[in-house]
Amino acid sequence: MTSEQVNFSANWNYPTAVRVGAGRVRELAALCAQFGIAKPLVVTDRGTASLPFTVAIMRQLGDAGVQAALFDAVDSNPTVTNVEEGAVAFRSGGHDGVVALGGGSGLDAGKAIALYAGQDRPLRDFEDAGDNWMRVNEAGVAPVIAVPTTAGTGSEVGRASVITFPDTHEKKIIFHPTMLPVAVLSDPELTVGLPAGLTAATGLDAFTHCFEAYCAPGYHPMADGIALEGMRLIKAWLPVAYSEPGHIEARTHMLVAASMGATAFQKGLGAVHALSHPVGAFYGAHHGLANAVFLPYVMLRNRPAIAEKMARLGAFLGLENPGFDSVYEWVMDFRALFDIPNSAEVLGVREEDIPALAAAAEADPSMGGNPCPISREGLADLFQRALAGKLSPA
Repeated sequence: MTSEQVNFSANWNYPTAVRVGAGRVRELAALCAQFGIAKPLVVTDRGTASLPFTVAIMRQLGDAGVQAALFDAVDSNPTVTNVEEGAVAFRSGGHDGVVALGGGSGLDAGKAIALYAGQDRPLRDFEDAGDNWMRVNEAGVAPVIAVPTTAGTGSEVGRASVITFPDTHEKKIIFHPTMLPVAVLSDPELTVGLPAGLTAATGLDAFTHCFEAYCAPGYHPMADGIALEGMRLIKAWLPVAYSEPGHIEARTHMLVAASMGATAFQKGLGAVHALSHPVGAFYGAHHGLANAVFLPYVMLRNRPAIAEKMARLGAFLGLENPGFDSVYEWVMDFRALFDIPNSAEVLGVREEDIPALAAAAEADPSMGGNPCPISREGLADLFQRALAGKLSPA
């Protein structure tokens, strides 16, 4: 069977109900009915709100008798204020569910609003630390249907949201098992209009999720297998999606790979994300681009702890002489296809901020999944190297 004959449309129930395939966004109204959502709040970011497919989605829901309202006051790195205002809109509109539409910002904000609208504590109280998740009033969590429009974060299959607290320049992970969407519509047609730069940044975000999950210590062969296949899909299809933006097969595989990355990183993430989160909180930098910039620096720092895994990864990706060096060289060549710079200057990083950035990275929960410990001084050194574009063994 040739690729032209394959029907890239499927229904999965892993890790939630996922409907993947071109044109399947037209099933949204039926999904709302299936899950008893009669009056959804459609949550997205300001940029996505004006796109033709958002207008079409709102029209589709209205034509089906679904009383939907649009909330688009969401920043590119969603903030606690965005969530609070969204919760007010949810309650005042008498909504009974959320359609989270967009990239990571719309998806994370939508899930957080669905959780927070039914709570009586500050959002910070639900940070993913200790037993904080047990503070959630589960009866107050509204159901979410997720509709991703980028292939990067994989937030559509996640049980958490990353929310920025601007007053402290922190990104906090808000977590509860009920934040997992009840259903996902992964329609590649919604990603066709994504600019090449964002296609690359979001795709490399998905790759980093898979890579860090695979490298995280601990016994989780299921996550490792998902991460490996996710990286293979991205290796094969991100260049196609980047150079041929209307290629539906490539866009489909990238959506799936993004969901695979978020499924795999239940095992853990690592220092790449620990460095990227404060950069996003301080400067509003795009998360996927930040991951792409920091990835090789962290690879070099973690080399002693990941060398054996790199041999297996290199073999799975079909690289010659599989090992750390071949994977590292391939990563550098792959980044170059998309003009990813080596210097963190593009992210807005300033040398005078590095002590504060390193302290925030040290406190980031992603550090718990790094293959080896890195001190605050070591994290500061990584920021320094990245700012200088100094790619040499750490």
